[in-house]
Amino acid sequence: MSLPKFVLYVDSQFLSPYALSVFVALQEKELPFDIATVDLAAKANHEPPFVATSLTRRVPTLVHNDFSLSESSAIAEYLNDLWLGTPLYPIEPQSRARARQVQAWLRSDLLPLRQERSTEVVFYGPTSAPLTAEGQASVQKLFAAAEALLPANSENLFGEWYIADVDLALMLNRLVFNGDPVPERLAAYATGQWLRPSVQLWVHQQRPPL
Repeated sequence: MSLPKFVLYVDSQFLSPYALSVFVALQEKELPFDIATVDLAAKANHEPPFVATSLTRRVPTLVHNDFSLSESSAIAEYLNDLWLGTPLYPIEPQSRARARQVQAWLRSDLLPLRQERSTEVVFYGPTSAPLTAEGQASVQKLFAAAEALLPANSENLFGEWYIADVDLALMLNRLVFNGDPVPERLAAYATGQWLRPSVQLWVHQQRPPL
């Protein structure tokens, strides 16, 4: 049986943490796909060709044959439900629910941290700007949750690797790559996750100058 056709729409700078998450999911499922870039700075996501493709006008958007889907966690669950290969979510219901919670939280909270340590510091280089009080509060909230989530002596959140590990590691690496203080255990976790081959394929994408 031939594999279906996938096209993944990502931002032209390859900066989106959510595009990274879907890219890794596709790699882990060993599904062949093409990449199409969207220039968000030029508002290309609001131009008719992309509007006709993406219901929410956001990246990532995945096109699977004649079906398109946006929102990274929805895409990951779709891929996990349809295809075998590396599981993206735990099978056990409470662990699966926790993994979904982690993803939803990282996408909806910690805004000061996401703004003050954007993914530019990960993929283009650090900033010298200090964290504000709001940023520091977000950092401490992140550390407290990560410490509670990550079992002792474990390389992953749920024993085995799942896609939520990529999402949490990237949030931590906003600080690690900028040289901000990060607890040793969390820094080691984030660094280890970053070395996963599927993640490194995203890291080594050709990025245009900012």
